[in-house]
Amino acid sequence: MPPVNDHESLSRRRFLATCLRWSSGLVASTMAFTGPWLRKTWGEVVIERKPGFVRPRLSPFFVPLDNQVIRCTLCPRECHVAPGKRGYCEVRENREGKYYTLVYGNPCTFHVDPIEKKPFYHVLPTSRSFSIATVGCNFDCKFCQNYEISQALPEESVNFDLPPERIADLAVMARCRSIASTYVEPTIFFEYMMDIGMEARRRGILNVCHSNGYINREPLEQLTEYLDAACIDLKGFTEDFYRSMTEGTLAPVLDTLETLKRKGTHVEIVNLMIPTKNDDMDQVREMAIWIRDHLGSDVPLHFTKFYPLYKLRNLPPTPVQTLEAARRIALSLGLEYVYVGNVPGHEGEHTYCPRCKKLLIRRMGYSIPEIHLNDGQCEYCGKPIPGIWA
Repeated sequence: MPPVNDHESLSRRRFLATCLRWSSGLVASTMAFTGPWLRKTWGEVVIERKPGFVRPRLSPFFVPLDNQVIRCTLCPRECHVAPGKRGYCEVRENREGKYYTLVYGNPCTFHVDPIEKKPFYHVLPTSRSFSIATVGCNFDCKFCQNYEISQALPEESVNFDLPPERIADLAVMARCRSIASTYVEPTIFFEYMMDIGMEARRRGILNVCHSNGYINREPLEQLTEYLDAACIDLKGFTEDFYRSMTEGTLAPVLDTLETLKRKGTHVEIVNLMIPTKNDDMDQVREMAIWIRDHLGSDVPLHFTKFYPLYKLRNLPPTPVQTLEAARRIALSLGLEYVYVGNVPGHEGEHTYCPRCKKLLIRRMGYSIPEIHLNDGQCEYCGKPIPGIWA
């Protein structure tokens, strides 16, 4: 049996979280509001905030073992957790032989974003998405742009008291057409995301997520019943990259992509290209071939520009020429919708018809000045364009 998680195995993450709290002002950076610190006024709605846990909930994703040890079944780590201890993600805790999620109903942040920011380029262009996150993650990516919350502990943040039905109501009030679980890895607040999806479905709005794809197949298949679209980070295409850069593994992410495609969930893929780490063009070629052969040539693929952050501040930003070379390779191998991200104004931001080559959606960052689609089809030649357009 794998070793039980203990204090020593968690001390690195706890130490990092404590350092981040003091060095970057965790509560202020994630909650940054003026006025009374336990209340936020949003429009005409007053939303309560509380330090630490708001509404811990029993998780269905664990198996009891001997001596009140449990095995988590949510993600491929399958942590063995002793009583009073937590799993790798630090937001699930063994309480007397039962496993509890500590972040259900208590996001640390929410925001109204353009859907293109996720990025979704084939989902309701120009629409707004009600975006939420809790603290925590089941990866420790050295290039994480939201490390202040992804590597934090739930008791160190000040959280909103927002059950799923309240999230859905706020999304409707903000005239959002989707709710996005994003910013950190939403797998770690799976039960919350699932219940939000049910509430979203009742109100006729989409439930979407941006995820690292590191989740076991059974819970993922449950989620797809209430998940309309998923943007998955395919961070690299070697196991060595995943182990050294994320503390995860590649194979479960590929399985997630295949499961989502099989279950009919709209999928887009993001590959953040990091100089000297995952920008080898032979690996780009292998990745493009895998996507074409296992998911289909019509799955949107985003090559995005890296900027120095977190533990990789010593590396330069990704040269635009590298992104362009990757895009050319993917297009030459038959992928039909390949984008360049984090480079506003680049022609690789736009959507083109694979058949007649006409421009269908022009983008300038998050601004959409032109759309040439009729009922999800090319305005010029009538070719159906995959996505969620209405």
